[in-house]
Amino acid sequence: MRLLVAQLREHHIDTPEERVRVAVDGVLGVPSRGRLLLVHDDEKAIGVAYLSFVWALEHGGPAAWLEELYVVPERRNDGVGTALLHAAMGVARIEGCVAIDLEVEASRARVTSLYRREGFTQHARTRWVKTL
Repeated sequence: MRLLVAQLREHHIDTPEERVRVAVDGVLGVPSRGRLLLVHDDEKAIGVAYLSFVWALEHGGPAAWLEELYVVPERRNDGVGTALLHAAMGVARIEGCVAIDLEVEASRARVTSLYRREGFTQHARTRWVKTL
């Protein structure tokens, strides 16, 4: 929970912690919704990723949305993000996904280079959202 909330706050997303907890419980209770991946170092959580599963017409079948990938600031550039991404791609393959989608804030050059290096391609799209 702590890392997911830290990720959201770093991106100026103020979802209340209780709502994040409800969402996490929903994923843990229904594995077909997605997977949470956690990286530990000496009993301390240092990275987290969340994959959500969707049926995507664009990809012609099951796909994963890499909604979150977060590494604590003091462990960035240590390969933790790359390891999390590889683990997420492995989970997506095991689940039969044919693609992984994700989004990156324009100011996040470091993580953009990671995704490029791992074979992701950038789409010229803008994401829109409306809270219901």
